[in-house]
Amino acid sequence: MSENEELKPYQLPLEHPNYAYPRARNPYAARLAEFEIKAFSDSDTEKRPGQWLSEFADTSAKTPLIVEIGCNTGHVVRAWAERSPENRYIGIDWKFKAIHRGLEKAAKKSLKNLLFLRANVWRLGYIFAPGEVDEIHIYCPDPWPPKSQWKKRFLCRENFPVLQQSLKSGGILHIKTDHAGYFDWIEEAFAGQEAGWETVSKTRDKHAKHPNPEKLDIPEVTLFEKIFISKGIPIHEWVLRKK
Repeated sequence: MSENEELKPYQLPLEHPNYAYPRARNPYAARLAEFEIKAFSDSDTEKRPGQWLSEFADTSAKTPLIVEIGCNTGHVVRAWAERSPENRYIGIDWKFKAIHRGLEKAAKKSLKNLLFLRANVWRLGYIFAPGEVDEIHIYCPDPWPPKSQWKKRFLCRENFPVLQQSLKSGGILHIKTDHAGYFDWIEEAFAGQEAGWETVSKTRDKHAKHPNPEKLDIPEVTLFEKIFISKGIPIHEWVLRKK
């Protein structure tokens, strides 16, 4: 490609303001509209910053908006939505099939306080307006163990300011991982950014004092977390509040 040849929007770097997703060819992409529960995908997820609460019925500006990043089929966020109909929830995942399955399950319970986004979370700053979200939950994200893949880790130095920007004052960032190395990475990535945050709680073994953690169920734990608990793998947790 010559220097004068203009890049197409999907060829731009992911962090570029004018980036646009290429046309989805996944067979599940067109099926996200099959359900009454709303779902948005790709560049369509970036057309509503500051307006997400308006996508729900019977919602005021004070209604809490809670986001789970990497929700898979939404087993946790669906349980939250069922338990707390007064809140509004958004589940985000990269896989079309997982989002479709989450919609299918949410529709069976008519969860009108939940919607799903199929999006790349590295575009989070284009999805939400500053101060739009009350809570962001990131549970057992892919740790990308090989050193050559560490650049793919979402909880990195560059993304903490984006997460902070998306949260309201007093908003919560809740992180859980089974991977000790990734937790070390998160601590290093966070270093130097403490001024904008308050640590609510932090532990290297969340369930150490629980009498029988194997009896914990969703949404107190995730599906992956249940597996790690059964194998005796400690869960590292960090809860932060935006100042």
